[in-house]
Formats: sequence, structure tokens, C-alpha cells
Amino acid sequence: MSFFKKIKDKISGTNEVVAEKFKDGLTKTRDSFTSKVNDLVFRFRVVDEEFFEELEEVLLQADVGFETVMELIDLLKEEVQRKNIKNTTGMQSLISEKLVEIYNSGEVVSSELNIEEGRLNVILMVGVNGVGKTTTIGKMAARLTNEGKTVMLAAGDTFRAGAIEQLVVWGERTGVEVVRQAEGSDPAAVIFDAVKAAKKRNVDVLICDTAGRLQNKVNLMNELEKVHRIIGREIEDAPHEVLLALDATTGQNALIQAQTFNEVTNVTGIVLTKLDGTAKGGIVLAIRNKLDIPVKFVGLGEGIDDLQPFDPEKYVYGLFANGLEMEEAEELETETEEDK
Repeated sequence: MSFFKKIKDKISGTNEVVAEKFKDGLTKTRDSFTSKVNDLVFRFRVVDEEFFEELEEVLLQADVGFETVMELIDLLKEEVQRKNIKNTTGMQSLISEKLVEIYNSGEVVSSELNIEEGRLNVILMVGVNGVGKTTTIGKMAARLTNEGKTVMLAAGDTFRAGAIEQLVVWGERTGVEVVRQAEGSDPAAVIFDAVKAAKKRNVDVLICDTAGRLQNKVNLMNELEKVHRIIGREIEDAPHEVLLALDATTGQNALIQAQTFNEVTNVTGIVLTKLDGTAKGGIVLAIRNKLDIPVKFVGLGEGIDDLQPFDPEKYVYGLFANGLEMEEAEELETETEEDK
């Protein structure tokens, strides 16, 4: 059974709706990336060194990242040699299988949020301005509320004009209380008040917004360290999640941001926003492979339910849905010929 079929079997039934969200959200990447892979398969027919060289170029254009591309090419070459594969039939399925293997390799880390019953779970959301951090917080609040959790928001981005009001609007939209102070207030003081309020009200999850830009990078990172320290002083082992929001449309720049934030805030997971707006969706693999940080959520559209937990198999399905359809069409054609 091909890897495409295995994925389709796994996502059948209750997972189909979410799988279709990944398919729709990855349309731009799929139209760019998969069409080029299909073109390679059609043009070459034979698996040789030139085929792999052109595949490298296609993967790099999708922002999969140099190191990840080299690892993938090595894995593909080993598999081709081991199975004595001569032609390119089925290479899309093999590529997708190895992409999932690469994502799942290395240190085992959960893509689930670290939320436990019976405690105040604190999620710290970090990221530069413009990546969709506040919107992500609102969508996450809606998701957790729908799951039966009580949620509170802390408007800790007190320096960006309109950030507090934006979070308040999301609070009203989702029916979630927002702890805030005046614009320009000390972010750490806001989050300190929010922790106290959340404890008093026995809230399940407190999501804290943070500043995305100060006078310089050093000031920003110092502020984040201060917030982290205050939360930890009030609640043991908190924050339980430090989620870094990254804009997928920025490609390799997102990877640089992840490295910078991870130096001071011990990022536990990535929220990759605007994945539906880029043809470079391969950045998911580059981030996971380079930093060993799991992508926990991806933004697949503008809707409130388009923030979805990341699943590498649904991601690959979204990338290669056209390949699956081609495979099924080829099988149908073969069966028709046999019937004749």
C-alpha cells in the first residue's frame, strides 16, 4: 500500500473535515511545489542524479531549508537503492513518506498543548508585531472555550497602538474576560494582575499577550525575560507553554526569528500563521528540523476555526493531495484496461 493510501485511510471519517482544511490552506504551496514535483516525475521518468538535483531546487524554493533538503535527498537515494527503484512512478508518495519521517525524527516532543486539569495553565504568546499574534490568541481562546475550558486573556502588549483594544474585541467575541491596563503600562504588571485574577476565579487557562517590538531587540528580550520570571514566581513551573507566533509568508526570516526568541524564552512550540497565504509552506519542516521545536498550530485561513493543531500527516496530505488524486486516477485507468 502506498503512503498516500495509508494517509487517506487514517484521515477518513472524523478527520476528513480537518484534512480538507489542510488541503485548502496549503493550496498555494501545493500549486507551486507539488506541480513542480509532478512535472519532474513526468519529464524524467527515470530516477537519476539529474532528477535529484532538480528535486533539491524545487524543495529549496518551497523553503524546506538546506539541511532538511539534504537529509531528505539522502533518505530518498538510500530508499531508491534499497528497493532498486528505476523509474519515477510513485516518487511523490515516497517523498511524502520521508517528509513525515524527518518531521517525526529527533527528540520526541508532543504537539499537544501542555494543559492539565486542576491547575491554572499559563500560555505565554510571543512574536514580533504583524505576525498575527493577537488574532491567534483570540482563535486559541475560542478553541479552548469550545473544549469546555474557562479562559482568561492578559493584554500584555501595552506598547503597540490598538493591541489592547484588539484583544478586548476578541474577548467579547469569544466570551472571555480580558485583564488590561492603560496603553504604555508595564506589561509585567498587567500579567501579574492577570495571574492573580485567574487564580481567584479558578480559571483553567490564562493566555498572555506580549510586546512584539520595543526600542531595540535587547529591550524586547529583557521584557520577555521579566514577564517569564514573574509568572514563574507566582506559579511553579509556569509558563507551561511559550508559543512563538511566526508568519509563514516570511519564509526563512521566520526561522531567524525563532532562533532569536528561543535564546531567551525557551520556546515550547510554534504557531505558524498565514500558512494559507504562502507558496513556501515547507518552512514547517525547516523549523522543526533546525530548532527541534514542534509546530503546535497552523493558521489555514481567516475563519475563527481555521487555527488547527498541526499534524504532519494531514500537512503532507495537504501538500500532495493532487498526487493522491493522480494515483487513484492511474489505478482506475489500469483497472479499466484490465476489464477490457
